[in-house]
Amino acid sequence: MTPEYWEQATKELVKNDQVMGNLILGIKGTMLHSHGDAFTTLAHSIVSQQISVKAAESVWHRLIVSVPEMIPQAVYNLENDIVRGCGLSQRKTDYLQDLSLHFIKNDLNETIWHEMDDESIILELTRVKGVGRWTADMFLIFHMLRPNIFPINDFGLKRALSIQYNDGKPVSKKEMYIISDLWRPWRSVATWYLWRSLDPLPVEY
Repeated sequence: MTPEYWEQATKELVKNDQVMGNLILGIKGTMLHSHGDAFTTLAHSIVSQQISVKAAESVWHRLIVSVPEMIPQAVYNLENDIVRGCGLSQRKTDYLQDLSLHFIKNDLNETIWHEMDDESIILELTRVKGVGRWTADMFLIFHMLRPNIFPINDFGLKRALSIQYNDGKPVSKKEMYIISDLWRPWRSVATWYLWRSLDPLPVEY
């Protein structure tokens, strides 16, 4: 599943921001993609918290090899030692257990997420242990394909903004918000291209 708005978004971003326009024109042939499974997206995001993209993909690959099927019940049934053996900390192992249980019990309003605004979905998701704002932002970008998400606490985004907009010097949150105003209402798309500026291979959650 790919966003219907992508072509319009890229055209407007190229028009409104020269730096972003150069990135978009230099990165062609790929776009944001959702595989359509909420549980997998959230589980993958939890695995990826606070580690490098390369390390996260290595751990995630070991996990999906270890589980019979990437569904809540199968992940919940995995023995703790198996999950830890994939490279997950005990804390993240507990998070995956709690996430699985929420889906098993149908505690999340998945059927009406498409009717809810971004902040309402974030509020619901952050009731799950281990799901904070960053993880919820990843979910809104990669699963819901919401167009205007700006994950202010993402390390990769901060690094890319520093390189592309501030000569490699750190950027404050205030500066990040000011820059991102150029991209509204397509901040998810701009963020995706900034990630690609660091690593041309797109990451999917």
